[in-house]
Amino acid sequence: MRRVAAVLLIAAGMTLGTHAQQKPPIAELKTTAEASGFKSTSSYEDVVKFMKAADEASPIIFYSSYGQTFEGRDMPLAVVGTGLKDASAAAVKASGKLRVHIQGNIHAGEVEGKESAQILLREFAMGEHKDWLQSMVFLITPIFNADGNEKMAVTNRGTQNGPINGMGTRPNAQGLNINRDFMKLDTPEGKAFVKLWNDYDPQVGFDLHTSDGSYHGYHLTYSPPLNPDTSPAIVKLMIDEWFPYVTKDMKAKHGWESFYYGNAATPGGGRGAAGAGGAPGAGRGRGERVACQNTPAPPEGVTREWRTFEHGARFHNNYVGMRNRFALLSEAYAYATFEDRIKATNYFMEGALDFAHKNAARLKKVVADADKEKIVGTTLATTAKFKRGGNVPILMGEVEAVKNPNNNADLCNRKDVVRAEQMVDMMWFEANATETVPAAYYIPLTATKAIEVLKAHGIQMKEMMLAGSIDGFGITANTAGQNFEGHVMRRVEGTWSVKPDMLGNVKFWEVRMDQPLARLAFDLIEPTSDDGLVAWNFLEDELKNDAKLYPILRRK
Repeated sequence: MRRVAAVLLIAAGMTLGTHAQQKPPIAELKTTAEASGFKSTSSYEDVVKFMKAADEASPIIFYSSYGQTFEGRDMPLAVVGTGLKDASAAAVKASGKLRVHIQGNIHAGEVEGKESAQILLREFAMGEHKDWLQSMVFLITPIFNADGNEKMAVTNRGTQNGPINGMGTRPNAQGLNINRDFMKLDTPEGKAFVKLWNDYDPQVGFDLHTSDGSYHGYHLTYSPPLNPDTSPAIVKLMIDEWFPYVTKDMKAKHGWESFYYGNAATPGGGRGAAGAGGAPGAGRGRGERVACQNTPAPPEGVTREWRTFEHGARFHNNYVGMRNRFALLSEAYAYATFEDRIKATNYFMEGALDFAHKNAARLKKVVADADKEKIVGTTLATTAKFKRGGNVPILMGEVEAVKNPNNNADLCNRKDVVRAEQMVDMMWFEANATETVPAAYYIPLTATKAIEVLKAHGIQMKEMMLAGSIDGFGITANTAGQNFEGHVMRRVEGTWSVKPDMLGNVKFWEVRMDQPLARLAFDLIEPTSDDGLVAWNFLEDELKNDAKLYPILRRK
């Protein structure tokens, strides 16, 4: 009897031990937002734990990291795909499927993308979206600005409608806006992003945000690449088919409106985005409003403008477009509830990924064709300005002030009131100044800062002697402009008409313009580009002392 009792006791202990070690089913795994009743958003540790739990629960999810933040946090990455042996770029590319990157929390106060990306991971771990996985493989990075995320406070993001327990900051730990860093690469996060894209080469990139502007009537707004130098085939497919599909899908399934990102602005005034020569951080402005006081209709005879943000490749969606890839920026409406903002982001991704699945082969072909497109001898924009279109109906809304119970501060809450207003279409850009794309650029070996950043972007280069007829750019004006994030935005003027002296047996780095990243190379290297090496001070040593010749040469 003693033996039997002992055996039963051991068995009971083993059973209890097994149950104690069991983890809840993946379906019961909740995000911090869900678990808190949408009062809180996920910390960095919360996100990492959630992603690792999804990895452990599913053979198709691989947890990894792709860099470190300024404060030394690993930047978490989940690779999701059927038939993958691991999370490597080689395995992902070998799948032959459409590669999709989903990124949240670049601005760590705009938090629903972070939560939505985790929800998508859970759905994959539960075996959902099997149709998407037949045609696509996913790179999911929910918490891009991890350092900013950890600086949570209830006072961040002003009158945004929650989460009431606080959210992170817009800049990273350096005090820099990562969504202005995609050309200059001052942040370790920006460098990690570019390396991820060079390694995995996604064909589609999502960047999930929260709005910061007018009291409009949409649950979510969106944007494709805005730089006029983007491959026309990419922009055309997005405008003609992809975004209309998403808009109809959200409306039909959920009754929610969506449209292109913008802010209502009075002509000649307001606080819309900057055009050519404007402040490099002015995009996604706040429009014309006082906190939680509804903007009245314009005076009779005045037609307001629906203005987008900036065209510069320093922004994620524009940068991705300059790499010949599809970019989808989403902006959940800041004054909808936190729960509704997560839902809107979910619905946006659902519609967009449905379209991507149904058109995966087409999307891959458009990207491949853009990589092969011959742009030598064509003209591209070096600066851009708003393109004024016709009138379009814009849905405007209303808000009311509600109290945050944590600090009694006013938050703006979306009211279910919508009215249509005709506004001038200012959602696109056109060239303000142009230049002809040469056959090649030649960069002196001494321009080490410029060479380093070009290589970081993945621009193909090789050392060689100068060959053929070479042109130099004669500088007629050289000015230092606005201070922005540690840079004095430099501009030069002049013409490609100087015949430089013979340089003998001097080597240069040749950047041929028949490569896939030629559009990006043009925007970086052209001397008058508003978002290139000159603007971001990568050639300061070469341009000082009133230099009369741009140090980079070209061959037509």
